[in-house]
Amino acid sequence: MTDPLNRQFAVIYCRVSDPKQKTDGHGLESQETICREYAARHGYDVVRVFQDDFTGAHSNRPAMKEMLKFLKGQKQTYVVIIDDLSRLARDVVAHAQLREAVKKAGAVMASPSHQFREDSDGRFVENVLASSYQHQREKNAEQTLKRMRARCLDGYWVFQCPAGYRFAEVKDSRGKNKILVRDEPLASVVQEALEGYATGRFQTQAEVQRFLADQPEFPRDRRGQVHPQRVYELLNQVLYAGHLEVSRWNVSLRPAQHEGLISYETFRKIQERLHSLARVPARKDLGEDFALRGFVICGHCETRLTSYWAKGRKKHYPYYHCPNKECTDYGKAVARDKIEGEFADILQTMRPSHDLFVLAYETFRRLWDIRSEGVTARKNGWEAEARKIESQIIQLVDRVMDADSQTLVKAYENRIQDLESRKAQLKERIARSGRNPKAFETAFRTAMTFLANPYNSGFPAISSTSGWC
Repeated sequence: MTDPLNRQFAVIYCRVSDPKQKTDGHGLESQETICREYAARHGYDVVRVFQDDFTGAHSNRPAMKEMLKFLKGQKQTYVVIIDDLSRLARDVVAHAQLREAVKKAGAVMASPSHQFREDSDGRFVENVLASSYQHQREKNAEQTLKRMRARCLDGYWVFQCPAGYRFAEVKDSRGKNKILVRDEPLASVVQEALEGYATGRFQTQAEVQRFLADQPEFPRDRRGQVHPQRVYELLNQVLYAGHLEVSRWNVSLRPAQHEGLISYETFRKIQERLHSLARVPARKDLGEDFALRGFVICGHCETRLTSYWAKGRKKHYPYYHCPNKECTDYGKAVARDKIEGEFADILQTMRPSHDLFVLAYETFRRLWDIRSEGVTARKNGWEAEARKIESQIIQLVDRVMDADSQTLVKAYENRIQDLESRKAQLKERIARSGRNPKAFETAFRTAMTFLANPYNSGFPAISSTSGWC
């Protein structure tokens, strides 16, 4: 039985590689159990347990620093118990640093799986084991990266989910796999932002930023803001187009396994807008605010009316007016509700004749046939261009292999990247053109329903005056 006056005190140090192992597994608990059993067998009195969830590649760890600080404040020699030598470190340099730090703190090391010795043979064995643990760690990292790269080559995203997606386990041709799926309602928010920028609804990245900042679902930074860099990364993320590319792993652009929020063609429009010259912000007096702008003409000079918002005492008021300075009605403003209300009244009385229906049917049928033939011709042209691009890519890859100049290699790689982007765009168009189109009778029926009664056709922009605002 140990003499109470000469008790040997000990501390236990446990470590797992990352926080996930700490929460999902029992690594720390099992290490502590083994160390406590060892301490009881040798008569050590365990006073503290220190736990880290940190990689073994570095010596600078929170719990390790806390333990060393604790040991330096003690008057007697403590025993530091670890489950295995690898728990101290998985790096030769880090292992040597921590062994020296424990020694300077006035403590000694002990383990149920390793006998620490201070002679030359003991240090040699310890260094060999530390080196082997470093090799295991590095080998595991290499194997992990290879598996991640292989999955990227197969079209699976292996990194953090971008906004609007989440991981879900689905069963596909390769078995059960985790792929990106839409994360609503955030997915719809991101989709609206991307399509809005591509179509010009949002003229600048700042407008996209303001739109996202107004959406409570979109994630913020620590200050509760949507940073401009986040918007830039969002607009440049090809994952949203159903493709992926990982340049640092030499994974070229390719179709991904997940469904895109936008088409690849929309993504290319975004890129063109991002890299084009600066654009003038969209005017607020255009678009849905004035639906008849450009269609209504002046009754005197036949000049197309323009529109504007006039500032009143309490709010702004919408008006149309003739911009022709030589016109007798120049400067006279007509309220938007008056013009658009009268237009709605006229629209209610419009009923096409039977001859117009016959003419419309013949015209639509002829245009339908021409368009169908054009779709087939375009599809054949896209397929031929895609084959040509594939041949060019193969030739450029061969040139890269034979090139000695890094400048040439870089130029070839840039050209290959451009061709891959164009090929992806063509494949998307070919896939869309292969879908079964609506029957002519179905499409014609929809058009005739509108022509028969435009006012009550279900289009809010013409079925009510309030719809124009």
